[in-house]
Amino acid sequence: MASSSSLRIPTPTHHPAAAYASVRVRRAALSISASATNGSTGVPVPVPRDPAIALPRPLTSADLMGEASGDGLKVAYQGCPGAYSEAAAKKAYPSCQTVPCEYFETAFQAVENWVADRAVLPLENSLGGSIHRNYDLLLRHRLHIVGEVRLAVRHCLLANRGVKVENLRSAMSHPQALAQCEQTLTMLGIDHREAVDDTAGAAKHIAEQNLQDTAAVASSLAAQLYGLDILAENIQDDTDNVTRFMMLAREPIIPRTDKPFKTSIVFSLEEGPGQLFKALAVFALRKINLTKMESRPHKKRPLRIADENCSTPLKHFDYLFYVDFEASMADPNAQNALSNLKQEFATFLRVLGSYPTDVSEA
Repeated sequence: MASSSSLRIPTPTHHPAAAYASVRVRRAALSISASATNGSTGVPVPVPRDPAIALPRPLTSADLMGEASGDGLKVAYQGCPGAYSEAAAKKAYPSCQTVPCEYFETAFQAVENWVADRAVLPLENSLGGSIHRNYDLLLRHRLHIVGEVRLAVRHCLLANRGVKVENLRSAMSHPQALAQCEQTLTMLGIDHREAVDDTAGAAKHIAEQNLQDTAAVASSLAAQLYGLDILAENIQDDTDNVTRFMMLAREPIIPRTDKPFKTSIVFSLEEGPGQLFKALAVFALRKINLTKMESRPHKKRPLRIADENCSTPLKHFDYLFYVDFEASMADPNAQNALSNLKQEFATFLRVLGSYPTDVSEA
């Protein structure tokens, strides 16, 4: 896959919420010596430019189309080739070059260290709920959510050539995939479960070890990649099995108001009765719809004293609140809501991204 020809210069990744309302301009840096000094007079004299030195060319509409399709982009995902995350990356950026990563954090680091241009990572599943590890990593790293993509997950039962369902004693896959197929696996007489890091990794292991009594729960693409037979298709217990993935980049995108946008934030609150109710009211009063809310213990401040006047001070978890709402940061209503939240209620607030809503079929 050919790499992008535009010159990329690292820029700081910290951007306050107000930065989303203004147009960001990226300037390319050139280090070209254009003059020399006359030794006798000290007066600079022009030096002919070497024609071999290529100056950056202006962006064209084709470049912008390439960004949308992923042409020239390297996109990191967690798992082995054939993972559902790779399918999500291809759906988000059809022409991209995918980069498999061992762990979720490795994918974050790949983008931060310029090994990859984007990362596509799961955030929540309609059956299994939120992927909490990635919520924690969003706060630990300084990447920005620049898009979302929903992918219908269709599990298959995979085994080595010649193996029949009646030969199987065990199923191997990611814990969530096993949970999503629990009833079907039991009905097929497969009683033992073995959890591994990812679905495609299970298929790869079964093929490499030539296991005859163990099947993988993975995608049909994994069956093709690792030479396995598909013994059963769509084995998930619920047909509506959709995973929502986030697309991450080093820089945020410029928000717009001419198409549906979603904004993701994280904040913490002062102690007190009704604080969360009051904080969420800043959105309701402006008729901004919340699509998701997730609370996670504050790892840097896990316990908070509830009442210092008690002989035995009460302690409980301190929380961070992750919220998605249907509005663009280019919308004055959204800006005012966050300004109200920050000034009146939040002890900490960070905008994780403002990005187009995925309106495509999963």
